[in-house]
Amino acid sequence: MAAERIGGPQAQRTQTAQALAALARGRGRISGDTAFRMVTLVFAGTIIALLVAIFIVLFIDSRSALARYGLDLLTGRVWDPQQQIFGILPYIFGTLYTSIIGLLIATPIAIGASLFIVEYAPPWLRAPVGFLVELLAAIPSIIYGLWGFFILGPFMREHVERPLKNAFGEAPVLGAFFTGPAIGKDIFTAGVILSIMILPTIMSVSREVIATVPDTQREGMLALGATKWETIWGAVMPYARAGTIGAAMLGLGRALGETMAVTLTIGNSSPKIDWSVLTPGYTMASAIANQFNEADSPIHFSSVVSIALALLVISGIVNLIARIIVSRFGGDTRATG
Repeated sequence: MAAERIGGPQAQRTQTAQALAALARGRGRISGDTAFRMVTLVFAGTIIALLVAIFIVLFIDSRSALARYGLDLLTGRVWDPQQQIFGILPYIFGTLYTSIIGLLIATPIAIGASLFIVEYAPPWLRAPVGFLVELLAAIPSIIYGLWGFFILGPFMREHVERPLKNAFGEAPVLGAFFTGPAIGKDIFTAGVILSIMILPTIMSVSREVIATVPDTQREGMLALGATKWETIWGAVMPYARAGTIGAAMLGLGRALGETMAVTLTIGNSSPKIDWSVLTPGYTMASAIANQFNEADSPIHFSSVVSIALALLVISGIVNLIARIIVSRFGGDTRATG
């Protein structure tokens, strides 16, 4: 014991001296933590640089149209390459309209399915359902488009659009959304195909968010005598509110930029602003896909690129709004949780 008491401080002094010597030898060299931090900083900076580079390239190529038409390029409702009149407002309208339709259809289904998987489904059923959801997310856009063109379009025309037109076509307010012939290649069909495509994204994220809700939230409500439904509505959903909103915004971001599936199902008629969901239309992505190779003049090409620039800006604004909404609801959730 005496030897340990004598040797203990001596050993500590020796270790301290060795540490100081190692520190002195390490001066002038980059530590592992510093190197790793620099590498991750480079990776993060690369993402920002790519985004800035894409914006710069699109801005340079669309500069001619922006200089010639100015604000009329965004607010104009006529797109006529023969007369060199270019207005992209109908394309913006079609993009937002179809995306909102898809979001309104997909979000309740995705959240409801997520609640079933997490709260009600037996363990043996959760893994197969999750695999099927991920499989839907892996299907290429062109497959959705071909299925929508040959299968979904005729089905929507015969079994959805015509009954809706007969039921609400003469209604004072709802009738404005169901004017025109039901042809199956229109804004409504494009919105439905978008809802199917964004459903796996919203469902996967919502499922993970709901699964991370602490069991204490549920147990507290159940201990107070709440039913299963009251527990989900009063404890689970408020805690997962920020995450489910973020999942919906991720789905909206994909819907805004979807190209081939929408191009094959929206009809691609002359661009116009019409609130009827039975009207064929255009989105910004489908306009780029259809007209990029047909741009036979520099101003036409620049105008087409300006559509891509506007789509990039709109996507950025939507993501910014989503971040603000998520941060606000997230703060409220943490405060109550």
